[in-house]
Amino acid sequence: MDHPEPRIYVAGHRGLVGSAIVRVLRARGHTQLVTRTHAELELTDQPAVRAFFRSERIDQVYLAAARVGGIHANNTYPAQFIYDNLMVQTNVVHEAWRAGVKRLLFLGSSCIYPRLARQPIREEFLMEGALEPTNEPYAVAKIAGIKLCESYNRQYGTDFRSVMPTNLYGPGDNYHPQNSHVVPALVRRFHDAKANGAEEVVIWGSGKPMREFLYVDDMAAASVHVMNLAPEVYAASTEPMHSHINVGSGVDVSISELAHLVREVVGFEGRIVFDAGKPDGTPRKLLDVSKLRALGWSATTPLRDGLHQAYAAFLAAQVAEVAA
Repeated sequence: MDHPEPRIYVAGHRGLVGSAIVRVLRARGHTQLVTRTHAELELTDQPAVRAFFRSERIDQVYLAAARVGGIHANNTYPAQFIYDNLMVQTNVVHEAWRAGVKRLLFLGSSCIYPRLARQPIREEFLMEGALEPTNEPYAVAKIAGIKLCESYNRQYGTDFRSVMPTNLYGPGDNYHPQNSHVVPALVRRFHDAKANGAEEVVIWGSGKPMREFLYVDDMAAASVHVMNLAPEVYAASTEPMHSHINVGSGVDVSISELAHLVREVVGFEGRIVFDAGKPDGTPRKLLDVSKLRALGWSATTPLRDGLHQAYAAFLAAQVAEVAA
């Protein structure tokens, strides 16, 4: 007898990662996708989340809802970053358990690792040292999310899994001039400079920090891959108190190299100036992705190709904004 199509709730379906997960699931023929906008379901409201799970009979949850941002946003809104993320993941995980959800995938962030972590960063390096101060509240919330899933697995026998992506970019990104991550911030800055005929673009920091980037549809494909692993396969590759899996490209570049690549993709012909008086953040952050590769998944989108796709999506969004 055929198994019924699982009802899959994608929390945060309008965000960068959530929208990519919806794209991947639809492309693979999933039709029973359940989504709610922020206005329709406030995930920091536990009674509302409880009522949602009680009524929707969800089989799987992709927990991609989060308050996110770059260094500026994390520094400016630390209370909101820790409170909102703790509340969202606590409510969703707890109510998913109460409702008997079969499987849940929690999406974290590579900022969970120590600021000066050994490189490349293996999963077991978690909590070996101090976090990067500029995003510590967000990182603490994400660490709590991993431990939340592990604790429910240990006490209640749930099948709640966690993946930790590196820096993501692509369609659906946030291009806010101050509150965005590095790739969309650079795309926006070079695009605006080109449009305004500017002679130079100033970039925060020295340009020396090394960063790894992953195209968001690759992240979504990895998430679906990990979600669909047989329980015994996932369990054999992880440990009860070290159950998260890194997701990345396995390749890093300097911020300077990235800036020159984005300038080329956007077509800006002016100078790049680095403001070394601004914070650099973590010196290097490259994930060890050998565990995920051993489980049968590797990234497929080269950085240059991904940036072209991201810029095309940015331009399409600009056109749609003007039309609206």
